[in-house]
Amino acid sequence: MRILLTVAYDGTDYNGWQIQKGDAENNTIEYMLNSALTELLGVGVRVSGASRTDSGVHALCNLAVFDCDSRIPAEKFSYALNQRLPEDIRVRRSVEVPGDFHPRYVPTVKTYEYTIWNDTFSLPVKSRYSLHCYQRLDVEAMNRAAGLFVGEHDFAAFSSAGSQVKTTVRRVTKADVFLKPFNKGLVKNAGEIVIRVSGTGFLYNMVRIMAGTLIEIGKGAREEGSIVKALETGDRKNAGATAPAKGLCLVDYEFDPAYDPFASDVSFIS
Repeated sequence: MRILLTVAYDGTDYNGWQIQKGDAENNTIEYMLNSALTELLGVGVRVSGASRTDSGVHALCNLAVFDCDSRIPAEKFSYALNQRLPEDIRVRRSVEVPGDFHPRYVPTVKTYEYTIWNDTFSLPVKSRYSLHCYQRLDVEAMNRAAGLFVGEHDFAAFSSAGSQVKTTVRRVTKADVFLKPFNKGLVKNAGEIVIRVSGTGFLYNMVRIMAGTLIEIGKGAREEGSIVKALETGDRKNAGATAPAKGLCLVDYEFDPAYDPFASDVSFIS
């Protein structure tokens, strides 16, 4: 049978999702899942993930499938695996899916959030999951600029060099920026600025470069319209810096209803 896992993790201490070649003691999310499954089932098992998040990137709902011949009920794999995984990796849900199902090859919309802690000083409880920016950012300007990403565009300027893809055209379905005020203590106007981007697919480092570009716009160091030029030219030099990984989190997967593997699953509350 084929099992689909929904996996959440704090990516701070891991070298990303994907197993790296030549690394015997591989510190990746994929490696940890494989090890837990192999221990549980007594045979070698390899998962296949939907999103290959980079080193330091977090996830609430990355997806992975694996095949096995086991009497363990599909919904019990999450409980058994969580007993064998470190606390910074948790399987939130496990369901049986058809043998030919893979989340990477069905229509989905993925949503990422990039979080910025915008205050004079950093906040320890936010430091693993957000970028600290002491300079006050113009959230309205960032939000206006984010709207320029929406639609189908060639995002070559928003991809790191070396990415091997057939096309750099991607479709962003929504992009916005908003402030979540933080009112504890006596500090005024401090809070988290969240860049939320949804799309049908993303290039390597695409969201982090989009975030870096919007941060520069928020600082007043870049014009809002520079995004249009970057999209038109495809020149990486016309986009902003790549924002650090720790602020990025995969927060949602939305399936086309015809392919939704969770449509009949009522055991999970998101």
